This record gives sequence, structure tokens and C-alpha cells, in this order.
Amino acid sequence: MSSLQAVHNIPEICAQLGITDVVLSPGSRCAPLTIAFARHPKIRVRTVPDERAAAFIGLGLAQAQRRAVALVCTSGTAGLNYAPAVAEAYFQQIPLVIFTADRPPEWIDQLDGQTIRQHNLYGAHAKGTFEFPADTSHSDAQWHAARLVNEAINLAQTSPAGPVQVNVPLREPFYPKQGEELQFVPVKVTRELPGRPQLSITTLQELHEAIRSTSRVLVVAGQHPADAELLLALHQFAAAYQVPVVGDLIANLHLPAAASYDQRLRPLGRQDVFMAVPEPGLKEALKPELLITFGQSLISKALKLYLRTTKPAQHWHIQAAGTVADTFQSLTKIVRMEPADFFAAFGEASLSSLETAQQKQTTRSIPVGPTTRVEPQGFEPFEPVIIARTDATRVAPGPTRLLWPGTATQLTDTEASAKAAYLKPWLAAENWAAGFLQEFMHQPTQPFNEFTAIHRALQHLPDGTALHLANSMAVRYANILGVPPGQQVEVFANRGTSGIDGCTSTAVGAALARPQRPVVLLTGDVAFFYDRNAFWHNYPTPNLRVVLLNNHAGGIFRLIDGPRQQPELEELFETSQPLRAENTARDFGLHYFPVSTFAELESALPVFFAAETGAALLEITTDSPTNADFFERYRAAVRTSFST
Repeated sequence: MSSLQAVHNIPEICAQLGITDVVLSPGSRCAPLTIAFARHPKIRVRTVPDERAAAFIGLGLAQAQRRAVALVCTSGTAGLNYAPAVAEAYFQQIPLVIFTADRPPEWIDQLDGQTIRQHNLYGAHAKGTFEFPADTSHSDAQWHAARLVNEAINLAQTSPAGPVQVNVPLREPFYPKQGEELQFVPVKVTRELPGRPQLSITTLQELHEAIRSTSRVLVVAGQHPADAELLLALHQFAAAYQVPVVGDLIANLHLPAAASYDQRLRPLGRQDVFMAVPEPGLKEALKPELLITFGQSLISKALKLYLRTTKPAQHWHIQAAGTVADTFQSLTKIVRMEPADFFAAFGEASLSSLETAQQKQTTRSIPVGPTTRVEPQGFEPFEPVIIARTDATRVAPGPTRLLWPGTATQLTDTEASAKAAYLKPWLAAENWAAGFLQEFMHQPTQPFNEFTAIHRALQHLPDGTALHLANSMAVRYANILGVPPGQQVEVFANRGTSGIDGCTSTAVGAALARPQRPVVLLTGDVAFFYDRNAFWHNYPTPNLRVVLLNNHAGGIFRLIDGPRQQPELEELFETSQPLRAENTARDFGLHYFPVSTFAELESALPVFFAAETGAALLEITTDSPTNADFFERYRAAVRTSFST
């Protein structure tokens, strides 16, 4: 048996525990790992030379496939280059298993080449660190090595998921002798079966009573993967309790739920618009008494600041496991459930049916109902109702209670009326914002600018798109504008750390993970050029489309107070750059579409998004001061919209 058999067993353990994709970067010290993974029949290996790009590509693969991906690198600073993606994976709760090859422990700090202190390399940004034994000649050491790999993979995938490091010290020789075959022998694996936290019927009844008896209940969703079960349960809950539900684009609440759904109770997503209205009456009308949140970070700074300054009496956060952030400084209760289970428990049943479920189900306290059986369908067409700008709280005439068939039995007429009085200003504000955007973005005379260009590009997204939003202005523009209603467009963004460093690589990983799905990256020039090595590999991505906003500067700094007022703006904040993407597109075989007018944009978009076009890059070249002026015009229009 080979002295490296314990290392050669690693791919077999990975494969048995569900890891099928490995992204590795070339190196000598990691050769035993590289060869073992490459020769395993159930593992797909991709080689990416730049470790920083490789790690983000791995993150994109894991994010798209919703299962763990392994990373492999050599010793020294190679593993440090994984750090930005590791941090992003930690805060986004994406499972990565990172195998860092290392020198044997006796050679650490001995001035040997490519040697740094690799134990616990990612510190507080990894769920755990495991040290593979340097000597596995004894049977106990082999058992120990296999056990560590099992524990690492299970830890990475256990809720809340995240990155783990397995540091693997290796001695020479690294390479098998000529003609020597690797053996993938049977190995013992330990499978950790997932469970879902439950609450007792008594606790559920107490929560139900609090929701029922509180007039001003608001649900706010942070970043969350698309989840059909959650969407349907959330919509039924909103109808049953007459509750407004608000979420950023990255919460994926805009996705279709069911054809029978009352469109006036759709989740709201225009908060970046109506929260910017300086109308005290509106802000008072929207103030919650009970805030229920789930998911991760929010993009909308306006909503975040509003909830911090308008603190509710109660704030419940729904999260099955892991550390909970007190984002709005008002947290009073942590509910340890999956959000889908929580909303299903209240959206499907009244107190009496909860009691019936307790009698019939001794093993589960959450009743099984329609949310586990109904197939999601498309939204019905929605035409926004434009509310008079002088009254932010008026809503168009309609029934007192908004219904989903078979729901809303939890409330008396008095309770429903009180809750509807709180729901109406939210709906009115959302409808006004949708109408305002429709009017503003279609002004007949306006300079060519990136805000309007993005609005038009979003209207052409193919159905079924995975939309990746780079950080800085791209994600903010998209959050304001939204995607066309009723389309199956799932939205992703690296908002765990909100860095620009791997946005392109993450989208490339997604394109590799699901080659039949359109993947569209919306990015700015600084993020794009910073991460050009995302394309430095040998794997085709014909489903990838990159929409690049090139204003030849870090344009966000002209749009935020502080840097835009400073004399050093252009030199030290915007960091103007003269680059164009044509060379990058040519180097990496991307079809290139340059546009600098609305006419060119409208002509290019249908061809750019056509399936037969293949991997392509649309470069939208604009002027940074013009963009800033137009966006300030937009903000001024929002601020004054209720004054006339």
C-alpha cells in the first residue's frame, strides 16, 4: 500500500459525502492531492491558475449547485489568496472544503521555500480547521486522517453551512512512480443526517397570538436563495394575517409563487425608492410594532436606517442555527426554525388546526399542508397603480381583506380591519414607487447614462436567468429597478462581505455549474478589471453574458456624500482608468458588443442575449459626471415627488 494512501482516500470520502466538483490551482506540494482528485472517477476537476479567482469560482459552483465544493492549492501564499472567497463563503453560508498542502510541521519557520504558518489560516472566517496527520503509516493514523476529513465535510455542510480548512502536510516523494496506479480502496464515511428545528405547539400558539393581536406586523427578508416552499408559505402567511412583506432583490421574493395569489399582496421591493421620500406622515404610517426578519444582509441602506431609528417594540429573527445579528438594534426573540416551516405553521392553520396537528402528529409539531404540495406557477400580469403624489397613505379602492383561497381564518373582522389599515400605506407606497420609476426611466429626452442603460438591459433578461450582481453601483441600481415581474430570474450577489474582488469569478463558477442555464453578470469597470483572471481557464461558458458598465472610474464615489465633495475625488477615490474591455474579450474568446448610445444599446441587446450568441460581453461606455448628474436628478425627483 502506498505511503500516501491516506491522502489518496480523500477524494473517495469527498465523493461519498456528496462533493463532486473540485477547483484546484497548480503546484508541486499539492501534487498528491491533485493527482488523487484528477484520477478519481466520480470527481470533476477544474484547474484555475489564480487562486483568488479559483476560490470564487468554487464559491459560484457551490452556490449554484447548493452543495459543497472542494478547493486544492499548494503551500505558502497560495492559500492566503483563497481568503477573500473564504470570508464571503463564511458570511453567505456557502459550504467550501479547502485542502491546503503544507510542509511537514518540523519545517515551519525554518526558512524553507513556500512555507508560512498555515494552521488556522482563515481564523474566525472559517467554521473550523483540521490538521491532517503528517505521518499516516500506523493504522490508527489512517483512521484518524479519514475521520478528520469526514468531520470537515460534515461541518462544512451542517447548518449554517460555511468554509472549513483541512491542512495537509506532505513529504516527498509527491508523485507516483511510472506505471504505478492509485488505489481507491473502500473507506468508512460518517454521514450527518440533516434535521429541522421544531417548536412546541404551546410556543407556536404564543407566537400566533402575538401576531394575531398586533396590528402593525412587518416581515423583512434579507439575502436568501430562491425557495419555492418558502415563497408559497410566506405569501399564504401574508394573506392570512394581512402583513406587508418587504425584501431586497437578493431576497428572491420577486419570483413567481402561484397564479391564484392576490397581486396586491405580492412582496414589496421598491423600498429604496419610497423610503427616500422625506414625508413624515409616510414614515409614521409605515412604523412597525412587531418586526419579523429572516435571511442575511440587506442592500437597502434607507430601509436599514429607517428600522434602526424607528425601532419596533418586538423584533423576531427566524433562523434555524448559527449566530444571529442584531442588525436593527431591536432584537427581542430568536426563533430557531427554518423560515419556510415558520411561515407555513401560521399561514396554513388557525389555532384549532394547530391543536389538531398536535394530536395527529407526535413526531412533528409543524403541520404538513399545501406548501409542500403546490407547484409554483407564474405571476399574473401586474400593472402598477399610481397613487397621487400628495397622499402617500391612500390606496385604490378594494376589499377590506386581501385573500388567498382558504386563508385569513385567523383574524376577526376587527383584527383584519386594523391590520389592513397598516398594510394599505405599504401597498400605496410600493405602487407609487413602481409608477414613478416607470415614468422617470422613460423620459424621452435624457443623456446616455448607466442607470437607464441598466433598466433597459434588465428588461431583456432571458427567462430562467441566474442574475449575478457585482458590488458597488451595479447591485444598487438593480435593487432600485428590479426585474420584470413574473420572470424566473434568480438573483445572486456577494453581499457577505460586499467586496468587488471575486464577483466575476463567482458568476463564472455559476456558469460552469449549470451550463444549460443563462448566467448574466451585471458589473462595473473596477470590479470587472480587478477580476479578469476569472476567465483564465480552459472551460467553455457559452451560457455566460457579462454586462459591463464602464465609466472609466469608480463612479460610486461621485454618488455618495463625503468623497464627492472632496477635491481629491478624481485622483484618490474614483481612480480614473482608461481601460476598455475589447482586449479582454478577445483574449478569452468572448463576443464583444460595445455601445455608447441608446440606439446602439437597443440594437445590441436582442443579439447579445440570444442563446446562439455564446459567451459575450456588452460594454456600456458612459461618462461618470453625466451618470452622477442623472442619478442626482432621480434622487431629487424622489424627494420632491410628494410636494406637488
